[in-house]
Amino acid sequence: MINPINPNYSDPEKLNVSYTTNKPFPHIVLDNFIDEELIKGVLDEFPDLSEVKSRREFNNSREIKFISNGFVDISPKAFELISYLNSDLFLTYLQKLTGIKEILISDPYLSGGGYHEVKNGGILKVHADFNKHPSINLDRRINLLLYLNPGWKKEWGGDLELYYENDLNSPCVSVTPEFNRCVIFSTTSFTYHGNPDPIECPSDISRKSIALYYFSLGRPKSEVNLMHQTMFVGTKGERLKKHFTFKTLVIDLIPPILLRYIKKLFRK
Repeated sequence: MINPINPNYSDPEKLNVSYTTNKPFPHIVLDNFIDEELIKGVLDEFPDLSEVKSRREFNNSREIKFISNGFVDISPKAFELISYLNSDLFLTYLQKLTGIKEILISDPYLSGGGYHEVKNGGILKVHADFNKHPSINLDRRINLLLYLNPGWKKEWGGDLELYYENDLNSPCVSVTPEFNRCVIFSTTSFTYHGNPDPIECPSDISRKSIALYYFSLGRPKSEVNLMHQTMFVGTKGERLKKHFTFKTLVIDLIPPILLRYIKKLFRK
């Protein structure tokens, strides 16, 4: 497969300083990231996730969105692109870009990744991501978000907002989800991000993206609290109501070592 990355970004070591010094946490925004012909093919084949049988649908006060489930509904062009972005070639690229010392590992199960779609009125409140792979004892380290929204207007909302841990009153960075714009950022227990305000776009348009997550076996202790699921926070003066379920309560109470053992038993 031919490298689909824009030649302007061919040397990840030249991007490392920007990545590691950008605020409020390590990240980088890369426009026109993917070969134009390939990315247009990915968009042309993007399904309406509200009509896909294997979709995961979220509809609550914290998130209103659709995501795909594994590779079953990923189209040929998207499969080609994701296969490259999950390959050793791109993992080496990410390693140099981010400067992460632990060996990076892609996720062949697309757990929480793949197609993402937010329709009119949709939201994703600001949060820090789950920090362990749901099925494998791996630490989540990197998010890659690739936007697929030609002609997206800023007044529709949907910006990806990045926040300082100790200042949730306003975003430090806002990124409009424009077509072929890629955002790569580190994920820790303190990297708060989201698109918290309802999207106001025409009913025949949606906020589309591909999300990919990268992991490692082990990580610096300074980057995490204990094992946790997605942690939502209020921003801009908003106070989120406590949201407990039996599942989240069990996960919060069971020690990580015992939780991994229980998951192994259920997979047998």
